[in-house]
Amino acid sequence: MSPSLRLPARAALLSRSPPEPGVPRAPPVPPAASAPPRTPRPRGLAEMPGPSSAAFIFELLCRGGVRRLHEMQVHGRARFGPLWKARFGPVLTVHVAEPALVAQVLRQEGPEPRRALSCPWKEHRSLRGVPGGLLTLMEGEAWRGSRRVLARGLLRPGAAEAFAGPVATVVAELVARLQRLRRRHPRGVVPDIGTEFNRFGLEAISWVLFSSRLGCLGDPGDATAATEGVIRSVGAVLALTLVTMALPRPLLRLVPAPWDAFCHAWDQLFAFAKGHVDRRVAEVAARGPLAEGDTCVTDLLARERVPVSSIYGNVTELLLAGVDTVASTLAWSLYELARSPGAQAALHRELVAATAASGVTNGDSATTDGATAAATAAALGRLPLLRAVVKETLRLYPVIPANARVVPDCDIRVGDYLVPRQTLITLCHYATSRDSRFFPAPDAFRPERWLRHRDTGDTPGDTPGDAPGDTLGPRHPFASLPFGLGPRSCVGRRLAELQLHMALAQILLRFEVRPEPGGGRVRPMTRTLLAPGAPISLRFLER
Repeated sequence: MSPSLRLPARAALLSRSPPEPGVPRAPPVPPAASAPPRTPRPRGLAEMPGPSSAAFIFELLCRGGVRRLHEMQVHGRARFGPLWKARFGPVLTVHVAEPALVAQVLRQEGPEPRRALSCPWKEHRSLRGVPGGLLTLMEGEAWRGSRRVLARGLLRPGAAEAFAGPVATVVAELVARLQRLRRRHPRGVVPDIGTEFNRFGLEAISWVLFSSRLGCLGDPGDATAATEGVIRSVGAVLALTLVTMALPRPLLRLVPAPWDAFCHAWDQLFAFAKGHVDRRVAEVAARGPLAEGDTCVTDLLARERVPVSSIYGNVTELLLAGVDTVASTLAWSLYELARSPGAQAALHRELVAATAASGVTNGDSATTDGATAAATAAALGRLPLLRAVVKETLRLYPVIPANARVVPDCDIRVGDYLVPRQTLITLCHYATSRDSRFFPAPDAFRPERWLRHRDTGDTPGDTPGDAPGDTLGPRHPFASLPFGLGPRSCVGRRLAELQLHMALAQILLRFEVRPEPGGGRVRPMTRTLLAPGAPISLRFLER
């Protein structure tokens, strides 16, 4: 997502990558007059392995595969190898579960990569006559313009820190709410922290997008029906996207309830966003020039004369992305830290030291000024273990477990196969990020694998070469890509990292987090994004 992530640099890095295990490098060709070795002729998709259409459909619809798409990546790689095909009705998908092959696809996707041939999100926009945002606009000047403006406001180094003041205030409200909730339980348990973090995500992203305060984190029971409805709508869209995509259109016409509920949820999100955009635009027009630091994404788009209809589309999609993605990652981070007391203690020591020496505030005040909050955010971004905890959480639980791409207007070579134009390709990030060749003990939570050897305070960067620091096994920069890469990478990456760093820091400075007594293992599930398959409840013990 960072502008510094450019594919040519990644490609150069790949050329220096170690060979695959057990496959020696080819010996150098001697300077003789003999002809160079021929490149083997690529094979066609007819020769590519994969399940039968009937078996694949049965797995998806009859065995709960729609909720286990991340696990199906791992099983597919184990059964068929790094490349396999699967057909669902008329759609043929090529699955790629090897970092070097993921890199090969991304290097050939062009300046305006397409996400998918068709999508229920785009169908909703067409049906309702509402504009799409970055997530649904296919290509063209509208997409380029929106991407350019949002990248300038959110992705350039230091841009996200402009929103550190609002985020710090919302984090302080979240910590105060956790304190109230833990006092209600005799053992300090806060039930279903994911719900609380959804409220945090909605409050924070609404301030960033619209400069709106919703009151999501007040006393339990104070949240309005509108804000709770937004959270339910976000959940409904994510839960029903794969269902409406998987079910054949004739079946959806016979049983329209999933499609109707999906469209209703999007309608609610658009109505919410439109109301707040209109309020903000009118408010700015009435007040005149804004004070320094008083800005939001709506203002950024309006200043660039983006049509108001495009502002509606972009902020609605950013609203959905900003609620669930941060909430899930924050919940998984605390869940793993609660089960890894050594890692939690080490991170607490790092945070305490930073509080004393590096300008990190303890977050006690809900009215931290913008400059102080920005300095705190910058200092947190330089803490190696804090960053490593977030990276390791996103490796284990990538918010987007797979990315879809459509081959551009020419055939491309992927491994030993020639993939025809207009073929849908699925990049299996969940499978690559749990590959033991690149991540020893791949199912274990080990933040230290992201630290450099004898770390001197420098943090692992977000530039090419950002790879785990384990001394065991080879490394590959494309093995874990939680924010994607290139023109379609996550435009909100820096903002998400800022929220995660600030929230984790203040929570862990105030509380020691432990597993719920008697609580079982929580597994992930796919609901478009990767989410906890059951509520996560944790004990929060005041330090």
